[in-house]
Amino acid sequence: MAGGQMSARQKMINLMYLVFIAMLAMQMDKEVLSAFGFMNEKLEANNVSTIEKNNLAYQNLATKASEQTEKFGELNQKAQQIKQYSADFYSYLAELKTTFTAELEDKTDYESMDKTDLVDAYLFKGDGYTEKGQEFIDKVNSYRTNVLSAVGEDSRFAPVINKRFNTSPVVNTNNNKTVVWLKARYEGFPLVSTITNLTQMQADIKNTESDIVNDLLGGKLEESLSLKNYTGIVRLDKTAYFVGEQVKGEIVLGRYDATLVPDKVTLNGRDATNLVKNGQVILSMPAGNVGEKTIKGIIEFTENGKPVPVPFESKYSVIAEPSSAVVSADKMNVVYRGLNNPISVSLPGVGSSNLNVSAQGGKLTKNGNGYMISPGAGDVATINVNAKLSSGKTVNSKATFRIKDIPAAQGSVRGQYGIVRMPKSGLSNAPIAAGLPDFEFDLKLQVTSFKIKVPGQLTIIVNGSALNAAAKRALSKAKRGDIINIYDIQANVVNSSYKLKRVLPVSIELTN
Repeated sequence: MAGGQMSARQKMINLMYLVFIAMLAMQMDKEVLSAFGFMNEKLEANNVSTIEKNNLAYQNLATKASEQTEKFGELNQKAQQIKQYSADFYSYLAELKTTFTAELEDKTDYESMDKTDLVDAYLFKGDGYTEKGQEFIDKVNSYRTNVLSAVGEDSRFAPVINKRFNTSPVVNTNNNKTVVWLKARYEGFPLVSTITNLTQMQADIKNTESDIVNDLLGGKLEESLSLKNYTGIVRLDKTAYFVGEQVKGEIVLGRYDATLVPDKVTLNGRDATNLVKNGQVILSMPAGNVGEKTIKGIIEFTENGKPVPVPFESKYSVIAEPSSAVVSADKMNVVYRGLNNPISVSLPGVGSSNLNVSAQGGKLTKNGNGYMISPGAGDVATINVNAKLSSGKTVNSKATFRIKDIPAAQGSVRGQYGIVRMPKSGLSNAPIAAGLPDFEFDLKLQVTSFKIKVPGQLTIIVNGSALNAAAKRALSKAKRGDIINIYDIQANVVNSSYKLKRVLPVSIELTN
């Protein structure tokens, strides 16, 4: 292009051509820088949405843990661990981004963020790292290690966590040489790409939290289905026997399945495999002399080619004659205010018609062969039982139950709780409901009002259970991916004057 005898005009055309190519290259660089900036904005917006979802999941899990400590307490502690690890690492990355952009007057002028010297000087020193560069690597490795320790190295989340926060050396596809992770990802890159990279890592943190916590809340841990978590249970017809009576009952597993047949059963040191019927070990043996007796043994199964022993143990008492009544709540060890709680009362050797039963702290009514108690305003309800035995002896007994309010209900849409994914048209026509999914009683709840918040719109108060015209207008302005919050839900128990203390919110993520 520059050789040979060229006219002044041709030389000028060639020069203008070179200038044109340079201008195209500069324009493309600016477009790339802007693209990184816009990607960073999208990631930050997504992070805000994910944080809101995660906070709601944490809140729901904490509520369940407070109501059912044995079932959800340990899972909630694990979730809180992961939450703290994630919050610390997320904040560190946010501080790092603030440091890199501190001297920028306009944080959205992405075309000016083409320099590399600030990040390079902060992270690298010669062929090695600065103290801050090593700290960055340590923070990534520490977060990965801590989260894996919380969920377990054999967790199904382990491969994803290792991939998201991998700091292993990277192979350069151009020259097939291995480059350390920090240099491969951050050395010589424009500032805007570094900021976007850090925001992506924050997104990985929040997505990791979401994956794990939602799995914990759903109770879908794979190890819960293993046979090693089963418990042998001795279920007797009654817990006290007269001398000479036959002890009758069954031995079953905590997760009962009639098709689950054990390979071997050892009962009180003797082989009792022949007593198995429909997945149960049928008991029939002499009660023995007066005193406390123990039934224990092992039920053996085969899992993955290996024997899995499931121990069981229970005790019963052999007595000469009954000395006290047996009172039990049919549903659980407490009675609930606002409900008619079933109560069973029995006394061995005495018919139900010969029992005198009364109550303090609540209203007691007869219900077939049992009773119903409706607790009052106090904290304790007492069932009093007295009867006269055939021997002429009088037995007086009482049982005390704690009175509790009905636990917090949960808002729902189409029978789903927590965060529900559905199209905008489905939400517009779906009624807002409430339920108690883990409550022992099957209660019907009626929603009387609620508030709905659409991003960018004013909160709408709705009377009834269906979206009104104002709510539908606000909903029509929502976009795909928006989180619609339904909260301050008011609901009543059908056919009862009891007022629910609280109804947890429900959120809807729009799919279109």
